[in-house]
Amino acid sequence: MFPALTAQQQARVLAHGRSRKVRSGETIVEPNAQGIKFFVVVAGRLELLLLSENKEEVVALCGPGMFTGELNVLSGRRGLVQIRASEPSELIEIEREPLQGLVQTDSELSDIFLRAFILRRLELIARGSGDLILIGSSHSLDTFRIKEFLTRNYQPYSSIDLERDAEVQDLLDRFHVAITDLPVLICRRSVVLRNPSNQEIVNCLGLNEGIEQTHVRDVIVVGAGPAGLAAAVYGASEGLDVLVVESNSPGGQAGASSKIENYLGFPTGITGKELAGNAYAQAQKFGAQILIAKEAHGLACDRRPYALKFDDGEKVTARTVVIATGAMYRKLSLENLSEFEGAGVYYGATHLESQLCSGEEVVVVGGGNSAGQAAVFLSQTARRVYVLVRSNGLAKSMSRYLIRRIEESPNIELRIDTEVIALSGNDHLEAMEWRKNKTGKVEKHKIGALFSMIGAVPNSAWVEGCVACDGAGFIRTGSDLSKEDLERAKWPLARAPYLLETSLPGVFAVGDVRGGNVKRVASAVGEGSIAVAFVHQVLAE
Repeated sequence: MFPALTAQQQARVLAHGRSRKVRSGETIVEPNAQGIKFFVVVAGRLELLLLSENKEEVVALCGPGMFTGELNVLSGRRGLVQIRASEPSELIEIEREPLQGLVQTDSELSDIFLRAFILRRLELIARGSGDLILIGSSHSLDTFRIKEFLTRNYQPYSSIDLERDAEVQDLLDRFHVAITDLPVLICRRSVVLRNPSNQEIVNCLGLNEGIEQTHVRDVIVVGAGPAGLAAAVYGASEGLDVLVVESNSPGGQAGASSKIENYLGFPTGITGKELAGNAYAQAQKFGAQILIAKEAHGLACDRRPYALKFDDGEKVTARTVVIATGAMYRKLSLENLSEFEGAGVYYGATHLESQLCSGEEVVVVGGGNSAGQAAVFLSQTARRVYVLVRSNGLAKSMSRYLIRRIEESPNIELRIDTEVIALSGNDHLEAMEWRKNKTGKVEKHKIGALFSMIGAVPNSAWVEGCVACDGAGFIRTGSDLSKEDLERAKWPLARAPYLLETSLPGVFAVGDVRGGNVKRVASAVGEGSIAVAFVHQVLAE
């Protein structure tokens, strides 16, 4: 986390910045400051401090050759720590934009900086450091939503569970915080947010600050799953002005995967969160900007440049668009399902969900790879995992290596030809019933966790009327577009649509939202990178 640069490496940094001398006790970066700078210590020592309730905690010391900063330096977001000289010091100071230029052109320093930045952020997350405190019930849908949002956006936070700390509930009562106000998020240790929306959290943390939304981009990528992040990395690395718009958090469905073991180059597997986090940092390294918690509401497609519209009335414009909004899991046809979503019913199996059901029995519904990965991951901490599928087996829908893992796991039980028919509980899921369809036999179990992974519905409604879709809503591209599709769309060009191009010139669809897509992470990454090659051709036309 804290390597020391050689004199030669320091000289290369100095070529992009300036020398600066500071006094002992001088503060050079305040917590929550915008536009934080990057410093290399030539002589002296810097303290990195976290401030909490007027108390200072020294989290690291930077001596000669060491450097400050973590992921926020690249993204331009608010800093998490205070930086102060503990003795008279000589520094190299560099602004964010020259730093980005340095990491794009100096591969040796790029590797050193990126590795340290990522490890430092992971350490802050592991320690629950930072300036966010979440107070809520582990059975609350909104508590889970906020935890998931902060976790998948790599924001360090600490949390207090009301079920385990009754004194906190007494404190909230004295301040007239009602049940409907929970959960409470204390942001930047100064602002109290009562059951905030994701957008309110983003505004408080300043995650979208400094991103210009008025000028025309080369390309807007809608969605930050594997396909969208690949498009961002390849586009930005090739000099395009790239803006990524993400409605929630990076990673898409893959970001919620506990472990991906069949992705090329990772023989021991990689979690979806790690893959998404690395790609997210990589895109920012090359200069792509990413708007978080901004949901595409529509596309003004009757003229160019195209305008992407948001539900708050704002818009951003670009010469080309890459649609990478993916797909979402279908929902079980159960009358009271929505009552338990996030409070017993989940659509991803990560460390966050596994903590909630450690030592308990759980149910995984679905027969695809996502369901298999979830079952194997949850079996490490759950007492028993039931895998329920409506078909007569897993061979047609799941990779063989996952089927073997399930067969060899003593605490995973496969139930074929079976479906969930009822859920019950008060403020959270407490029991469920499932039925063996061939015999009609119904079983009731006191199980409080259900993981639903039963196929996908494309996130394409927001472009309805702009691009041609198939009967299921997946976007048609390239040679899949019929003559009738192009006639209805009034295709204006002499050439046929490029591979991955929709019925709208310069608008591409990649990943799970595209008709004919192979539902694999490698396929999504490949499509995102290929789309950029055609973006270049459209921009040159």
